[in-house]
Amino acid sequence: MTKRVVIIGAGPVGLGAAYRLQELGYSDWAIYERHPYIGGLATSFQDSAGFTYDIGGHVMFSHYPYFDALVDKLLGDDFTNILRESWIWMMDRWVPYPFQNNIRHLPTDVLLECLNGLVDVQKLDPGETRNFGEWVDAIFGGGIGRHFMRPYNFKVWAHPLEMMSKAWMAERVSVVDLKRILRNVVTQHDEVSWGPNSTFKYPLRGGTGGLYSRFEPYIHDHLSLNRELVEVNVEEKRLRFADGGDETYDVLISAAPLPQLLRMMRPAPQAALDALTGLHHSSGLVVGVGVARPCPSEKCWIYFPEASAPFYRVTYLSNYSPYIAPEGHFLLLTETSYSEFKREDKATIVDRVIEGLIATHLLEPEDRERIAATYTIDVEYFYPVPSLTRDTALDVIQPYLLGHDIYSRGRFGAWQYEIGNMDHSVMQGVEVVNHLLLAEPEKTWIPPRTPALVATGS
Repeated sequence: MTKRVVIIGAGPVGLGAAYRLQELGYSDWAIYERHPYIGGLATSFQDSAGFTYDIGGHVMFSHYPYFDALVDKLLGDDFTNILRESWIWMMDRWVPYPFQNNIRHLPTDVLLECLNGLVDVQKLDPGETRNFGEWVDAIFGGGIGRHFMRPYNFKVWAHPLEMMSKAWMAERVSVVDLKRILRNVVTQHDEVSWGPNSTFKYPLRGGTGGLYSRFEPYIHDHLSLNRELVEVNVEEKRLRFADGGDETYDVLISAAPLPQLLRMMRPAPQAALDALTGLHHSSGLVVGVGVARPCPSEKCWIYFPEASAPFYRVTYLSNYSPYIAPEGHFLLLTETSYSEFKREDKATIVDRVIEGLIATHLLEPEDRERIAATYTIDVEYFYPVPSLTRDTALDVIQPYLLGHDIYSRGRFGAWQYEIGNMDHSVMQGVEVVNHLLLAEPEKTWIPPRTPALVATGS
């Protein structure tokens, strides 16, 4: 191929694509990033007090030998290997994760309600459910649904469960085995190793961003920072940037959120713009709280389904590496979602987070005086919601983009949460390049359900 390849966004997708281009010896390409740093949502920030903050609770696990080898090459021995210890805090007690396998820890009346609900749903067919809310009720029953699955998932997604598809779960949600649950209750056994991230790596220095910053030497000669894209002329294949500069392309690889990308296009792609009404997302407030005392726990993270705290998850980030917090301190990283369906007061979020940490016993009342630092990150695009209308929208948007040689990939470029992990995102960039240069099919990205439209560019 002898075409000009331009990459928009130096997050995991763009870095994966850029790394692969240089690895294959291709020279006619450029990567543009609107921020003064690389990493995208996998960036980490350090404050003047010496705390390092991730944008949410990231863990590094993989489905791909290529990604594993790349991480090994970039990090070398500079990583920690973490054995996951995750919990749920509810009803003034700790319940091991995953909740449905460890309900023996609940109060007796709630345990019976959950078991009765599980027995009741044995006669139901989950295949007949129409959305995620109905699927939760049919799989877990009324007790688990009412006490954990429904409130927790609303806190995460900030959207009604009935708006969501049931087709995204795969390895994300542990389903139930009634015999196993009964065994755990009777034998008083905790089951805590479920899931692909039961062990994970974490960079020794620099937080999660400590991995992605290491891409820079490989792509430096083609990288431009502080270059914000403001217009894409699909007829001329020309890009215009906020600083007045422009660039031409033959192939565009974009990780920009689909609404932002489509609204920059000229001429306006009206059908694709109209389809945006089918895409939904949450926003997020990530609040870090650094405390001037040694960490009191070895936990990794905790889930919070109840209204006693604004956050749905808290990560003991300083347990991941000794360089996350100053010596003798620890760092809690909290995540709170918001949307038009779930409003959050940004002005009071730090105070509400601190009170929530005290109410859920992660902090002591005396820790108010020990708080050494707080840090807030407001993320407009936090989770792409797998809504019932998503695939219909993507069936319009992606064929249009591909018909104009635009490969929109990544967490919000593909808008497919089920392939939104860091390894998925890096590999989407790698696989686009493999497709362009080696004629290999993309394996991670889930194409539209109307492949004929992609072939014709309709």
